[in-house]
Amino acid sequence: MRPGSHAAMAAPVTRQVSSCAAPVLTAAAAAVERGQPLEAAVAELPVLDVSGRRVAFGALFRERRAVVVFVRHFLCYVCKEYVEDLAKIPKSFLQEADVTLIVIGQASYHHIEPFCKLTGYSHEIYVDPEREIYRRLGMKRGEEVSSSGKNSHIKSNLLSGSLQSLWRAVTGPLFDFQGDPAQQGGTFILGPGNNIHFVHHDRNRLDHKPINSVLQLVGVQHVNFASRPSVIHV
Repeated sequence: MRPGSHAAMAAPVTRQVSSCAAPVLTAAAAAVERGQPLEAAVAELPVLDVSGRRVAFGALFRERRAVVVFVRHFLCYVCKEYVEDLAKIPKSFLQEADVTLIVIGQASYHHIEPFCKLTGYSHEIYVDPEREIYRRLGMKRGEEVSSSGKNSHIKSNLLSGSLQSLWRAVTGPLFDFQGDPAQQGGTFILGPGNNIHFVHHDRNRLDHKPINSVLQLVGVQHVNFASRPSVIHV
């Protein structure tokens, strides 16, 4: 981090937003729940980039803080619309705060490029097709019925959104869900190194953390999500 910039975030401050984790936690996930540093074994697990190249998870935030958003699956209309808003965050805002924005899905790496074209997302993105990092960090499978409140990042209703997802499935080159439909995601603030600053486990598909509330924690400027980018739907 540049000298003097956002010194308030220099010391790790772990914030647990959701107390609802997977029924049985691995040792690594339990450590996340208790606010301990990320285990080295988890940091060494691989993610895949757009070309299928294996990258150690911990390498993504070794040098600087990162907002890491795990999404359910790439056909999920809720994830699509949430990532469309993540795409609106100017790179200059992130650079000023010395912060990296990372999305991680659980599909094949072949689905990364079409998903980015669909959403207009141009920040870092990887996949964990075996869902091992999801599991080790305590992200749950299945939907918890709860009053998560209105998600301002989601514009479609259940019917129209589900129809859009189905259409993308049947018209895509491969008919699959681009990930496990039962898998939930989460949001983390990690780094530099294996430091955990913030954890939010999604309880259901609508339980994404409001983006500006996360950006505020890492000193990134407030973003106006009212205007939507031009995205060509194919």
